[in-house]
Amino acid sequence: MKKKRNRSNKMKLVIVLALVATAYGFPQHEHHDLHDHHETSTYIPILKYDKQQGEDGSYRTIYQTGNNIVHEESGYLKDASEDYPHGILVQQGAYSYEAPNGEVIQVQYTADENGFRVQSDSLPTPPPVPAAIQEGLKEIYEGIKRREQEAKNNPKYAEDEAKRAQLDYNGQYYNQ
Repeated sequence: MKKKRNRSNKMKLVIVLALVATAYGFPQHEHHDLHDHHETSTYIPILKYDKQQGEDGSYRTIYQTGNNIVHEESGYLKDASEDYPHGILVQQGAYSYEAPNGEVIQVQYTADENGFRVQSDSLPTPPPVPAAIQEGLKEIYEGIKRREQEAKNNPKYAEDEAKRAQLDYNGQYYNQ
């Protein structure tokens, strides 16, 4: 009986030591937030802050910081319509800040039923469309206009178009 107990105690000790060794062997994880935050010890004062709130839901906010950030925004609730039964919040604003290279970046924006629109000389602009692509697009648009005109002038256009679609589907050509 003593041998069984001794063996049982040894087994328990081996299991406990294995658990401790396993726990000790796991890497110690530091707590990382999903969003790494960069903290600074530099104090940046708020030089100006003004918020006005109207009873009708309109507002105007202005603030300026010690590191040359300036922001102004105003908004109001546009009347409801059939498309927007709860009304539309219209917001307009502008902000500026100093880029690391010293350039002052200025941005104006509007948000309303037409979406968010922004204007700034600092936004990247797309490269010009190459002449060959412009010519190809011109041909495509002219073809679309010809088809629209043909649809207006030809009562059998829909029937002809269905035949063309079937031939295209079969990999065949349509001769006019």
